[in-house]
Amino acid sequence: MTPGADALALLSAELGDRVDTSPESLSTARADKSGHAASGQPIAVVHARSVADVQQTLRIATRTGTPVVTRGAGTGLAGGANAGRGEIALSVRGMDRILEVRPDDLLAVVEPGILNADLNAALEPYGLWWAPDPASRAISTVGGNIATGAGGLLCAKYGVVRDAVLGVDLVLADGRLLQLGHRTVKGVTGLDLTSLVIGSEGTLGVVVGATLKLRRLVPGEVCTIAATFPDVRRAAEASAAVTASGAQPAIMELMDAASLAAVHALLSLDAPTPGAAQLTIQTDGPAAAAEADAIAAVLRIAGGNVALSHDRAEGERLLTIRRSMHPAMESLGTALIEDVSVPRSALPAMFDEIARVEREHGIVIPTVAHAGDGNLHPNFIFAGEPDEFGVVEAPEHVWAAADDLFRAALRLGGTLTGEHGVGVLKRRWLADELGEDQWELQRQIARVFDPQGILNPGKVFAP
Repeated sequence: MTPGADALALLSAELGDRVDTSPESLSTARADKSGHAASGQPIAVVHARSVADVQQTLRIATRTGTPVVTRGAGTGLAGGANAGRGEIALSVRGMDRILEVRPDDLLAVVEPGILNADLNAALEPYGLWWAPDPASRAISTVGGNIATGAGGLLCAKYGVVRDAVLGVDLVLADGRLLQLGHRTVKGVTGLDLTSLVIGSEGTLGVVVGATLKLRRLVPGEVCTIAATFPDVRRAAEASAAVTASGAQPAIMELMDAASLAAVHALLSLDAPTPGAAQLTIQTDGPAAAAEADAIAAVLRIAGGNVALSHDRAEGERLLTIRRSMHPAMESLGTALIEDVSVPRSALPAMFDEIARVEREHGIVIPTVAHAGDGNLHPNFIFAGEPDEFGVVEAPEHVWAAADDLFRAALRLGGTLTGEHGVGVLKRRWLADELGEDQWELQRQIARVFDPQGILNPGKVFAP
């Protein structure tokens, strides 16, 4: 028997109908929303229903030396959850229960497969919410958010996933269960392994539970500002001016001309002014109106055409334009959706670099940005022939342009990824940002957790 066949036999014997070898499931497990797909197909998809299922899967994987790739909803954008030849795809999507809500302690304990939107719908009757707000909140899981260190539209004011997780339950490669972190507001006993696991992309263990830090629903009104500018650089300068003013919007999103036009076309809206870029800003809380007025004044001084609304429904309509970015890009062709961050003051300079890359490489790069925190999402659109599973791989000229753009972000004091993770797509640049010594140290840390190297191999730290 081959190791894969041996593992499959053991999995089937121990887990029965949780082991799925249907062609459709195996094909789906190869890819995520990044457009990248793993080589070949996994030997099986294990649909875990409990912590015990995860532990048993990993014990078998360790015994047989079979690699394991953990998956949630498959909405990642870096290829980090793609399972390929000879690997087990371990799906925790079915582990989606809320185990505990403690309004008095502002915490909840959940399983990893619950969707962001479903969690917040369940928390609303308690007057609570969980702040991380990816644009994919309706389809992304809490476990996936933790694995990638996700951010989103609200993180400039309310923080990223790392700021909203008190502890995680982690199954190691050999099946042992660790309970990391704490339920208290303060807790500094030992090393902070919870923070180490957040953003580790399945290379250290499988997250099977999370203790989340909640917030009370924000009182007061919500005000939304839509401001258009003649070009993207002036919009970026305006966003930097808002930050410099000391204002603290809940959301500040920037869309360049190409992305704005694509979304308007997708939603059958009137075409925007050619070349125009847009800032969409929301303020919330008791001081929302005063903050909105102050921000609107800054935007007008910066040359923006400003519209201010106090209507929540209108605000959500305006944000729908931003949240429709991904499907709009898919309507243009195959999209490589990238993710770099720079200091907020460097946002105008980064848009200058994107314009340079467009000119020098002869391509258009529609870009949106979480302008409140300096996180940009350049989109590389291309055409090509799909493989047998319907996946179109990015051609070399696209990667050459992406390489140029990534290095520009690093030169500006930025980082390769603000929220999508490294996965497969950015592993070749990881040492450039970290330096060889830190890159090697991080590899050694991963081996302490996973001595055989069976957890998500080929991702993040692969040479």
